[in-house]
Amino acid sequence: MALLEVKDLRTYFHTRDGVVKAVDGVSFDVEAGQTVGIVGESGSGKSVTCYSLLNLIPQPPGRIESGTARFGDLDLLSLDEAEMRKVRGKRVGLIFQDPMTSLNPYLKISTQLIEPLQIHEELSKAEALERAIAELDAVGIPDPHQRIHSYPHEFSGGMRQRVMIAMALITRPEILIADEPTTALDVTIQRQVLELIKQRQEELGTAVIFITHDLAVVSEVCDYVNVMYAGRFVERSNVRTIFSAPKHPYTRALQKSIPAMQAKGERLYTIPGLPPNLAEDIPGCAFAPRCEVAKKSPGHGQTRPELVEIEAGHWVQDCSGCLDVEF
Repeated sequence: MALLEVKDLRTYFHTRDGVVKAVDGVSFDVEAGQTVGIVGESGSGKSVTCYSLLNLIPQPPGRIESGTARFGDLDLLSLDEAEMRKVRGKRVGLIFQDPMTSLNPYLKISTQLIEPLQIHEELSKAEALERAIAELDAVGIPDPHQRIHSYPHEFSGGMRQRVMIAMALITRPEILIADEPTTALDVTIQRQVLELIKQRQEELGTAVIFITHDLAVVSEVCDYVNVMYAGRFVERSNVRTIFSAPKHPYTRALQKSIPAMQAKGERLYTIPGLPPNLAEDIPGCAFAPRCEVAKKSPGHGQTRPELVEIEAGHWVQDCSGCLDVEF
């Protein structure tokens, strides 16, 4: 049995411009110790998917319309706020995109790090401080006994992200959600942060849900990948299959967009057009207006495709025969 089983999750935002179907029927599993990636462009629904699991969607205008998220004997989507607080920050940790806006600038790092220990494990301030110093040391903060009493602005961007990792893992959660944790970092620091997350995951046995728009990062850290577009998964498989035999045109287009995949001197490939407006009905394939195959074959993408298992563990939206067409 999987550690987390998400089935048919739908999260909509009810706005003046219409109902935005940010997440429209996604399902995925997370095994203990596994790293599961959710990859796609900005606005595809990646973060909303994971924030829904922790009841972090602003309500209103957001609303979880349907679905289940079995986590042991709990359904995360049916918990009230008091019950969710026992899970959030204790059994499920979260690393946000921007540590500067996630850390409270008015509070010392020590205050922010010991808070989850005092709430969830009822440790004394002295005991919690000792654990917090040890966690800062584990994530590579130099001189943790002194730095723990600093404020967030006294740390560099990479060091702030290390603090966020320490905060997310200090209660030894079973699942860690990493929401684009390397977006604002340069390449060198990005690699250090990725290696740190992987190292701490191996030490603690934590499962990781890794949200990113970068397929190159996915190839380094993930075991299984869910490719997301316009609120739905368009392809799901293990990381090796996604890179060696991608089937959906969107997955192939994302792969072509990786700069390292381009021949030297050639113009970098970009996916044409823009993602659809999710407040409007999408009668056919959401990717069809941008799809190279659909442009060559007007009959493709006219019906709303569903995920089908084309081989063991490899699920793809069947877009009326366009899966193997080259472009």
